[in-house]
Amino acid sequence: MGISNAITDRAYSTYETIIEKEVMSHDIPQHIAVIMDGNRRYAEEVLKTDKMEGHKLGKDKLEDVLHWCLKLDVRILTVYAFSTENFNRAESEVEYLMELLESSLYEFADDPEVHEHRVAINVIGDLDMLPDPVIKAMNYAKEKTEGYDSHFLNMAIAYSGRQDIVQAVRNIVQDAKDGKIDVIDVNESLITGYISTYGFPDPDLVMRTSGEIRISNFLLWQMAYSELYFTDVYWPGFRYIDLLRAVRTYQQRKRRYGR
Repeated sequence: MGISNAITDRAYSTYETIIEKEVMSHDIPQHIAVIMDGNRRYAEEVLKTDKMEGHKLGKDKLEDVLHWCLKLDVRILTVYAFSTENFNRAESEVEYLMELLESSLYEFADDPEVHEHRVAINVIGDLDMLPDPVIKAMNYAKEKTEGYDSHFLNMAIAYSGRQDIVQAVRNIVQDAKDGKIDVIDVNESLITGYISTYGFPDPDLVMRTSGEIRISNFLLWQMAYSELYFTDVYWPGFRYIDLLRAVRTYQQRKRRYGR
């Protein structure tokens, strides 16, 4: 059994190296966005354990994926960490998820690789919905990585794509009432300037794990021309080779932008 596993591991490693070399020889997407889905199902179906363990493993997986993206020189990673709809879950689960998010922000802020690669950490979403400890951790991460501009990690927490657009419209209307802009000036470019990801290019590649084929209210404005990639792998089980396959698929597609 040990010999069999060693052979399998060696074959897997060789295959991974081949795909990595292929991927690195082509253009790498500048901005990857991820809908991290399947934590609870991974715990219950694969590990046969409590769903909370799945969330913990999902937190650890984000650290792995950030490091893999840095290895590939992906400049921007935006992850759907917690939606506004997730607040409808059991109170105990929400509290646990908030604790994990708080912990993640502190850990990323103190990660030597984050500073080595000058990764700026940002949080997008309705911050008024977040508990004080998460806000404190968010501010800590932002201050620790302030001024970095080589790479970016955007964590969407208490985020809703529709609400993002609604808030942009509200701010535009208010600025029009205040005489700061004229209605005739409202166009795609202006609206983009009011969206939460202003300053970042739209995602080149949007991935979703767990086998679900929907975008679940994530970056609705921003993904108009993004390439979409869905994988059956649950988020905690996501591997480097799965990321490489997603990027390779992106590289094999022809992006025409309607032309």
